[in-house]
Amino acid sequence: MKGMARKQRGETVKKFINGPETLEADIIRGLALSKPGLLRQLPDCNVLVRQTLKRRDKVSLLFGCGSGHEPAPGGYVGYGMLDAAVPGKIFSSPTPDKILKGIKEVQTEAGVLCLIVNYTGDVLNFRMAMEMAKMEGIAVESVIVADDVATQKGKSVGQRGLAGVVLVMKIAGAEAEMGTDLYGVKEVAKWAASGLRSVGVACRPCIIPSDGEPSFELGEMEMEIGMGIHGEPGVMRCDMMNARDTARQMLELILLDCNYENSEVVVLINGLGGTPIMELYVINEFVHQYLAEQGIVIYDTMIGNYMTSMEMGGFSISLMRVDPHLKALYDAAAVTPVIRR
Repeated sequence: MKGMARKQRGETVKKFINGPETLEADIIRGLALSKPGLLRQLPDCNVLVRQTLKRRDKVSLLFGCGSGHEPAPGGYVGYGMLDAAVPGKIFSSPTPDKILKGIKEVQTEAGVLCLIVNYTGDVLNFRMAMEMAKMEGIAVESVIVADDVATQKGKSVGQRGLAGVVLVMKIAGAEAEMGTDLYGVKEVAKWAASGLRSVGVACRPCIIPSDGEPSFELGEMEMEIGMGIHGEPGVMRCDMMNARDTARQMLELILLDCNYENSEVVVLINGLGGTPIMELYVINEFVHQYLAEQGIVIYDTMIGNYMTSMEMGGFSISLMRVDPHLKALYDAAAVTPVIRR
């Protein structure tokens, strides 16, 4: 198979892949080869770990999620962030056996902290892997990140996890590099997550490589606010709006869920894979204006594709409250394929 081209609703679906059956493995090999001094792939396994793991007194940080969200999870492995990344199949949680391999590979005397995005499969699989690790005498704890304010109440396990988990990785990774113990790193990660809120919007679906079909359907001039990164339902489907009105609706949802008045925040404007960076800059201009009007001080802004949904058209906005300690951790050095400071 020289590529992928299938007819879907009168259109040709084109992807530069070798085939759906090898896609996840090809992604990991390509990423590992891009930074051989930084990343190491476990034999016969898609798990990525830091090339050098010399400190036995440092808490190791592990995160996993489905493939299709690149650069997450593997793009955040390195100094100051993750020690291991465990990808699953496209839009699917990594399996417990793969998570356990990752935990065992990076375990230290200080223990392992797992960051988990709040999806049913991720939570169940991570808990199962952690129980198996504890049976082998490994100290392992977890923090669940549930930053999506638009999750429909009563229709899921709670608020979903969105791109805001990248900010928690940065905070927890920096705390771990300081030599803080397992429960200390866990508490800092929980504190960062408690002040984190996100919301997404989509105007165009991505195409699932294994079947060539869209992850959801939207009309030609429709958008949906609150949609999840796998195409989960949002809270409002409407006609396309301009950047200013879209961002306003999203920020209003965030501020209804969390009071950031008189706070400093880090802003993350995350592309879902099919939105040009120039449009994210347009969004950012209004975000800064709107938050200033609300008395919210922006400490820093991150703009780019940090947790995508293949080629989905759309973006998410995340706000994370920061205090002096969290600001120092956010500013701390990091060397990963995506984030370097």
